[in-house]
Amino acid sequence: MFVYHGYTGKLASLLSSMNIEPGDRIKVVKGGEVFEGVLMPRYTIRSGEDILVIKLDNGYNVGVKIEEGSQISLLSKKPRVERRGRIGEAGGRRGEIVLLSTGGTIASKIDYETGAVVPALSTEEIIEWAPDLADIALFEAREVMSVFSEDITPEDWERLAREVYEEMNRGVAGVVIAHGTDMMSYSAAALAFAIRDKPVPIVFVGSQRSSDRPSSDSILNLKGAFITAAKAPLAESVVAMHASTSDEMIAVHRGVKVRKMHTSRRDAFQSINDKPIALVNPYTGEIKIVGRILRERDRGRTPILEGRFDNRVALVKAYPGVQPEIIDFLVDKGFHGIVIEGSGLGHIANRLIESIKRGVENGIPFVMTSQCLFGRVNLNVYSTGRRLLEAGVIPLEDMLPEVAYVKLSWVLANKSRDLSEVRKWMLTNLEGEITYRHTLDLFPRWPYE
Repeated sequence: MFVYHGYTGKLASLLSSMNIEPGDRIKVVKGGEVFEGVLMPRYTIRSGEDILVIKLDNGYNVGVKIEEGSQISLLSKKPRVERRGRIGEAGGRRGEIVLLSTGGTIASKIDYETGAVVPALSTEEIIEWAPDLADIALFEAREVMSVFSEDITPEDWERLAREVYEEMNRGVAGVVIAHGTDMMSYSAAALAFAIRDKPVPIVFVGSQRSSDRPSSDSILNLKGAFITAAKAPLAESVVAMHASTSDEMIAVHRGVKVRKMHTSRRDAFQSINDKPIALVNPYTGEIKIVGRILRERDRGRTPILEGRFDNRVALVKAYPGVQPEIIDFLVDKGFHGIVIEGSGLGHIANRLIESIKRGVENGIPFVMTSQCLFGRVNLNVYSTGRRLLEAGVIPLEDMLPEVAYVKLSWVLANKSRDLSEVRKWMLTNLEGEITYRHTLDLFPRWPYE
């Protein structure tokens, strides 16, 4: 049986004879209807022999049944994009963008031969899949690791930090990191702390929907990330993702103030107790600053690598019925630090306080955050909070629980395990992880004014 890019039978023969391939722009006239768009590969299992798959200009795929009298014409061939150059190559300009892949949905493309979604890791593959990126900046792409984001470890943060630090020392204009979305905010926070005095942006980007889906956000997110890395006037670790469910803008969130707030929406990432730093128009390249920039871009600045993380830190959530044995276990197992995701203003059951006190007496720092996310902890209001303070718990203002986990891991590995020093560093606002003054609008949503 003759198979042509997933098509079979008469349709395969017709497309082959006309030299029409996936990626080419075609027109189908059927009865009184006209369909124009890009030919897609056929998913053999899902489609019949006579179904032609076209991606319309609105981004959606449509299956057109080719019948007697249907007319197919080739409008234009898929553009053959030449390589624009790579950083450090002879003839290529230095100081542009490097794309580092850690895995995840974003680092994939449609295989026009099979219709499957496969990794797109080389510079050439990325340009072929998303040619507009080469118009934003010269870049090179490479894989640092290939792991599901739920499998990311503090050791992976250390490796990633070293890679980014080396690229900054080479003089790049920005670093883009393709990352799975589920744990992306943890990694963005880790890189915020791991590289001090950043000269250029570190831009994390992911995709909620893979590139074979008509509603994929991968290319627009990637374009927004590239524009941010190449042109934004900031030098921070940020997350660039859809600002709304439509394809209007990409929001640039500070890496220590962002959380994934929805399992599948394209605007899943939201800044907490803060506004995004900027909005990026992926079509025009315009960057609108809507928040605060803590560190401006300065390619003359020399970065400092403090990229170690302590993997003996735990994050404990307060819940009804939580048992003291959980704290006792962590203390007895020699964990070096414990983050509590407390209720409300920063509480956990009184029955755990003696266990917490024992841990502090053994030199283990306990820090308090709130599972409410919006607002800040205050251990002075109720008696439980005051008892926690007396036990030695460190309240962390409005720091997100996952950011507190990352920062405590970083402080213990790079600064000190002395309790007084840990307290000092955890309460020092290094990367904007603490917002001292909140606006009345606790739930900033699109559009950001």
